[in-house]
Amino acid sequence: MTIPTPLTGVIPPVCTPLTPEREVDVPSLVRLVDHLVAGGVDALFVLGSSSEAAFLTDAQRRRVVETVVGHVGGQLPVLAGVIDMTTPRVLDHVRAVTAAGAEAVVATAPFYTRTHPAEISRHYRLLAAGSPVPVLAYDIPVAVHSGLPADVVLELAADGVLAGLKDSSGDLAAFRRVVTGARTDAAVTGFSVLTGSELLVDSALALGADGAVPGLANVDPAGYVRLVRLFRAGDLDRARAEQERLCALFAMVGAGDPARMGGGSAALGAFKAALHLRGVIACPATAEPQVPLSEAETEQVGKYLAAAGLL
Repeated sequence: MTIPTPLTGVIPPVCTPLTPEREVDVPSLVRLVDHLVAGGVDALFVLGSSSEAAFLTDAQRRRVVETVVGHVGGQLPVLAGVIDMTTPRVLDHVRAVTAAGAEAVVATAPFYTRTHPAEISRHYRLLAAGSPVPVLAYDIPVAVHSGLPADVVLELAADGVLAGLKDSSGDLAAFRRVVTGARTDAAVTGFSVLTGSELLVDSALALGADGAVPGLANVDPAGYVRLVRLFRAGDLDRARAEQERLCALFAMVGAGDPARMGGGSAALGAFKAALHLRGVIACPATAEPQVPLSEAETEQVGKYLAAAGLL
């Protein structure tokens, strides 16, 4: 299967279930994929931030891609993150995930040292030249310390270097510039503009986004699919109500005590606790050195699920 151009709809960044020993839990990963497919999602994105890709070994990354591609069997496109610090390292990941069957790759800007826009552009051009599948950019400045300038993204899109953008910048104005530029520049064709926000999917769609890549879609894929379909059908009041229900559910990421864990531990811990409580995955463990949720915090997650009608 090749990815549609543009890629549209709900593309969850698939969590990576782990065993208590922190190995990839393949049976749970297969159940999670089935849960997402049953929810009606349009594609799957493995090895992103919600997949804890930065915490996985190269062997674990490859096992995730092989498992998901092998199980989906061409039903849905599978995109794989190739997140790493430098161009040569990212190209190594490109070779590994495409050999495992990924049909597109998703890459951040280089990180560790701050990079100039010209270096970011060069990075993506080298990736596109070395990748046998389409390349999407991932704008997540909180993790890589470099935002993707809209003019750079649009130039790369016009040149056919990038097939899309997953925007997790939180900058709705910059997102709008990319959406508008992609729509009005005749040289940009088949380019997907996707929001990574759980809370602003309806707003992003109103701006012209093609779809969404929300981590919370692991927990409630049907909710996000319903939201997008309601919006596309012009039922804006019900779409807004569904977005508000999902916003209330997303508050589960605050269950973890900020005095003893970071925001990443709290968010991923909540998603995995929710999947465990819903019977999708066997163990809610997060990768080291993240701090797991306590029993009381997990109970709080359960209350959010119950309030959203998911327990």
